[in-house]
Amino acid sequence: MGVAPADPALDAAYRHCRRLTAHHGKSYHLATRMLPARDRPAVHALYGFARTVDDVVDVADDPPAARLAELDRIEKELTSALAGDVGGARPVVRAAADTITRYRIAPAHFAVFLDAMRMDLPGSPDFRATYPTMASLHEYMRGSAAAIGLQMLPVLGTVVPVAEAEPAAAALGEAFQLTNFLRDVGEDLDRGRVYLPADELGAFGVDAGLLRSCRDGDRTDPRIGRALAHLVAVNRHWYRLAEPGLAMLSPRVRPGMTAAFELYAAILDQIEREGYPVLRRRVVVPRRRRAAIVAAVLTGTRQPAV
Repeated sequence: MGVAPADPALDAAYRHCRRLTAHHGKSYHLATRMLPARDRPAVHALYGFARTVDDVVDVADDPPAARLAELDRIEKELTSALAGDVGGARPVVRAAADTITRYRIAPAHFAVFLDAMRMDLPGSPDFRATYPTMASLHEYMRGSAAAIGLQMLPVLGTVVPVAEAEPAAAALGEAFQLTNFLRDVGEDLDRGRVYLPADELGAFGVDAGLLRSCRDGDRTDPRIGRALAHLVAVNRHWYRLAEPGLAMLSPRVRPGMTAAFELYAAILDQIEREGYPVLRRRVVVPRRRRAAIVAAVLTGTRQPAV
């Protein structure tokens, strides 16, 4: 199922996705190198598709209406490619469509993902800049994160019925996503968004205004540190919910996914270690630490990060 494509154009599309993964998802790319070679192109394709859509929403300089139209075009390209018409499909769409077909991934997971991305786009009827509760954030992450975990599951393979492994896969997607939100608080503020629940921040005397004031003034506030410490603890709980799913995966992919699990959880450790500086800069796990995590997984000396 995971044999490399013979079509030169398709092969080029997969290589493009691999470059996107290596450039934008360093910890993720490191973990994918531990997956069997036959499965890596599919994982890169799924990442490349998600990354391209995310860039349309967050990076493109076009007006919101143009970006919304671009999301619609990507969805139409994917629908056409899945029906066998790859003419005009961009590389990430071509690779994603091949992966969906090759691994029998439910296309509905991509529709849910694109719906969530429209929630990120100003000018969209579904746009949300803030989330009042964890439940409302969870609703967003059902498409932005849980759907990614569900897309990945058929690629990774399981030793139990897929349906049995889906809750843990969805939880892991959301655990990764919340880690991103905690790491990227300052950058998200610059885009006019707060992906942390207002009610949980408010319990510590924090609101969006205080976050923006500290970001703009390059200052800290102990209330923000306490709120972030609480949300890091919440995030670790989600990792604990997801961890049993690692044993449900096919043995051939467990080391790679365990490495991804540990590498992402290490971001939380680094945020704590550096004193929650996420309003000022993006926290990065040092390369030496990343290498040590991978080595511990490979040698069987792993100590669970959560």
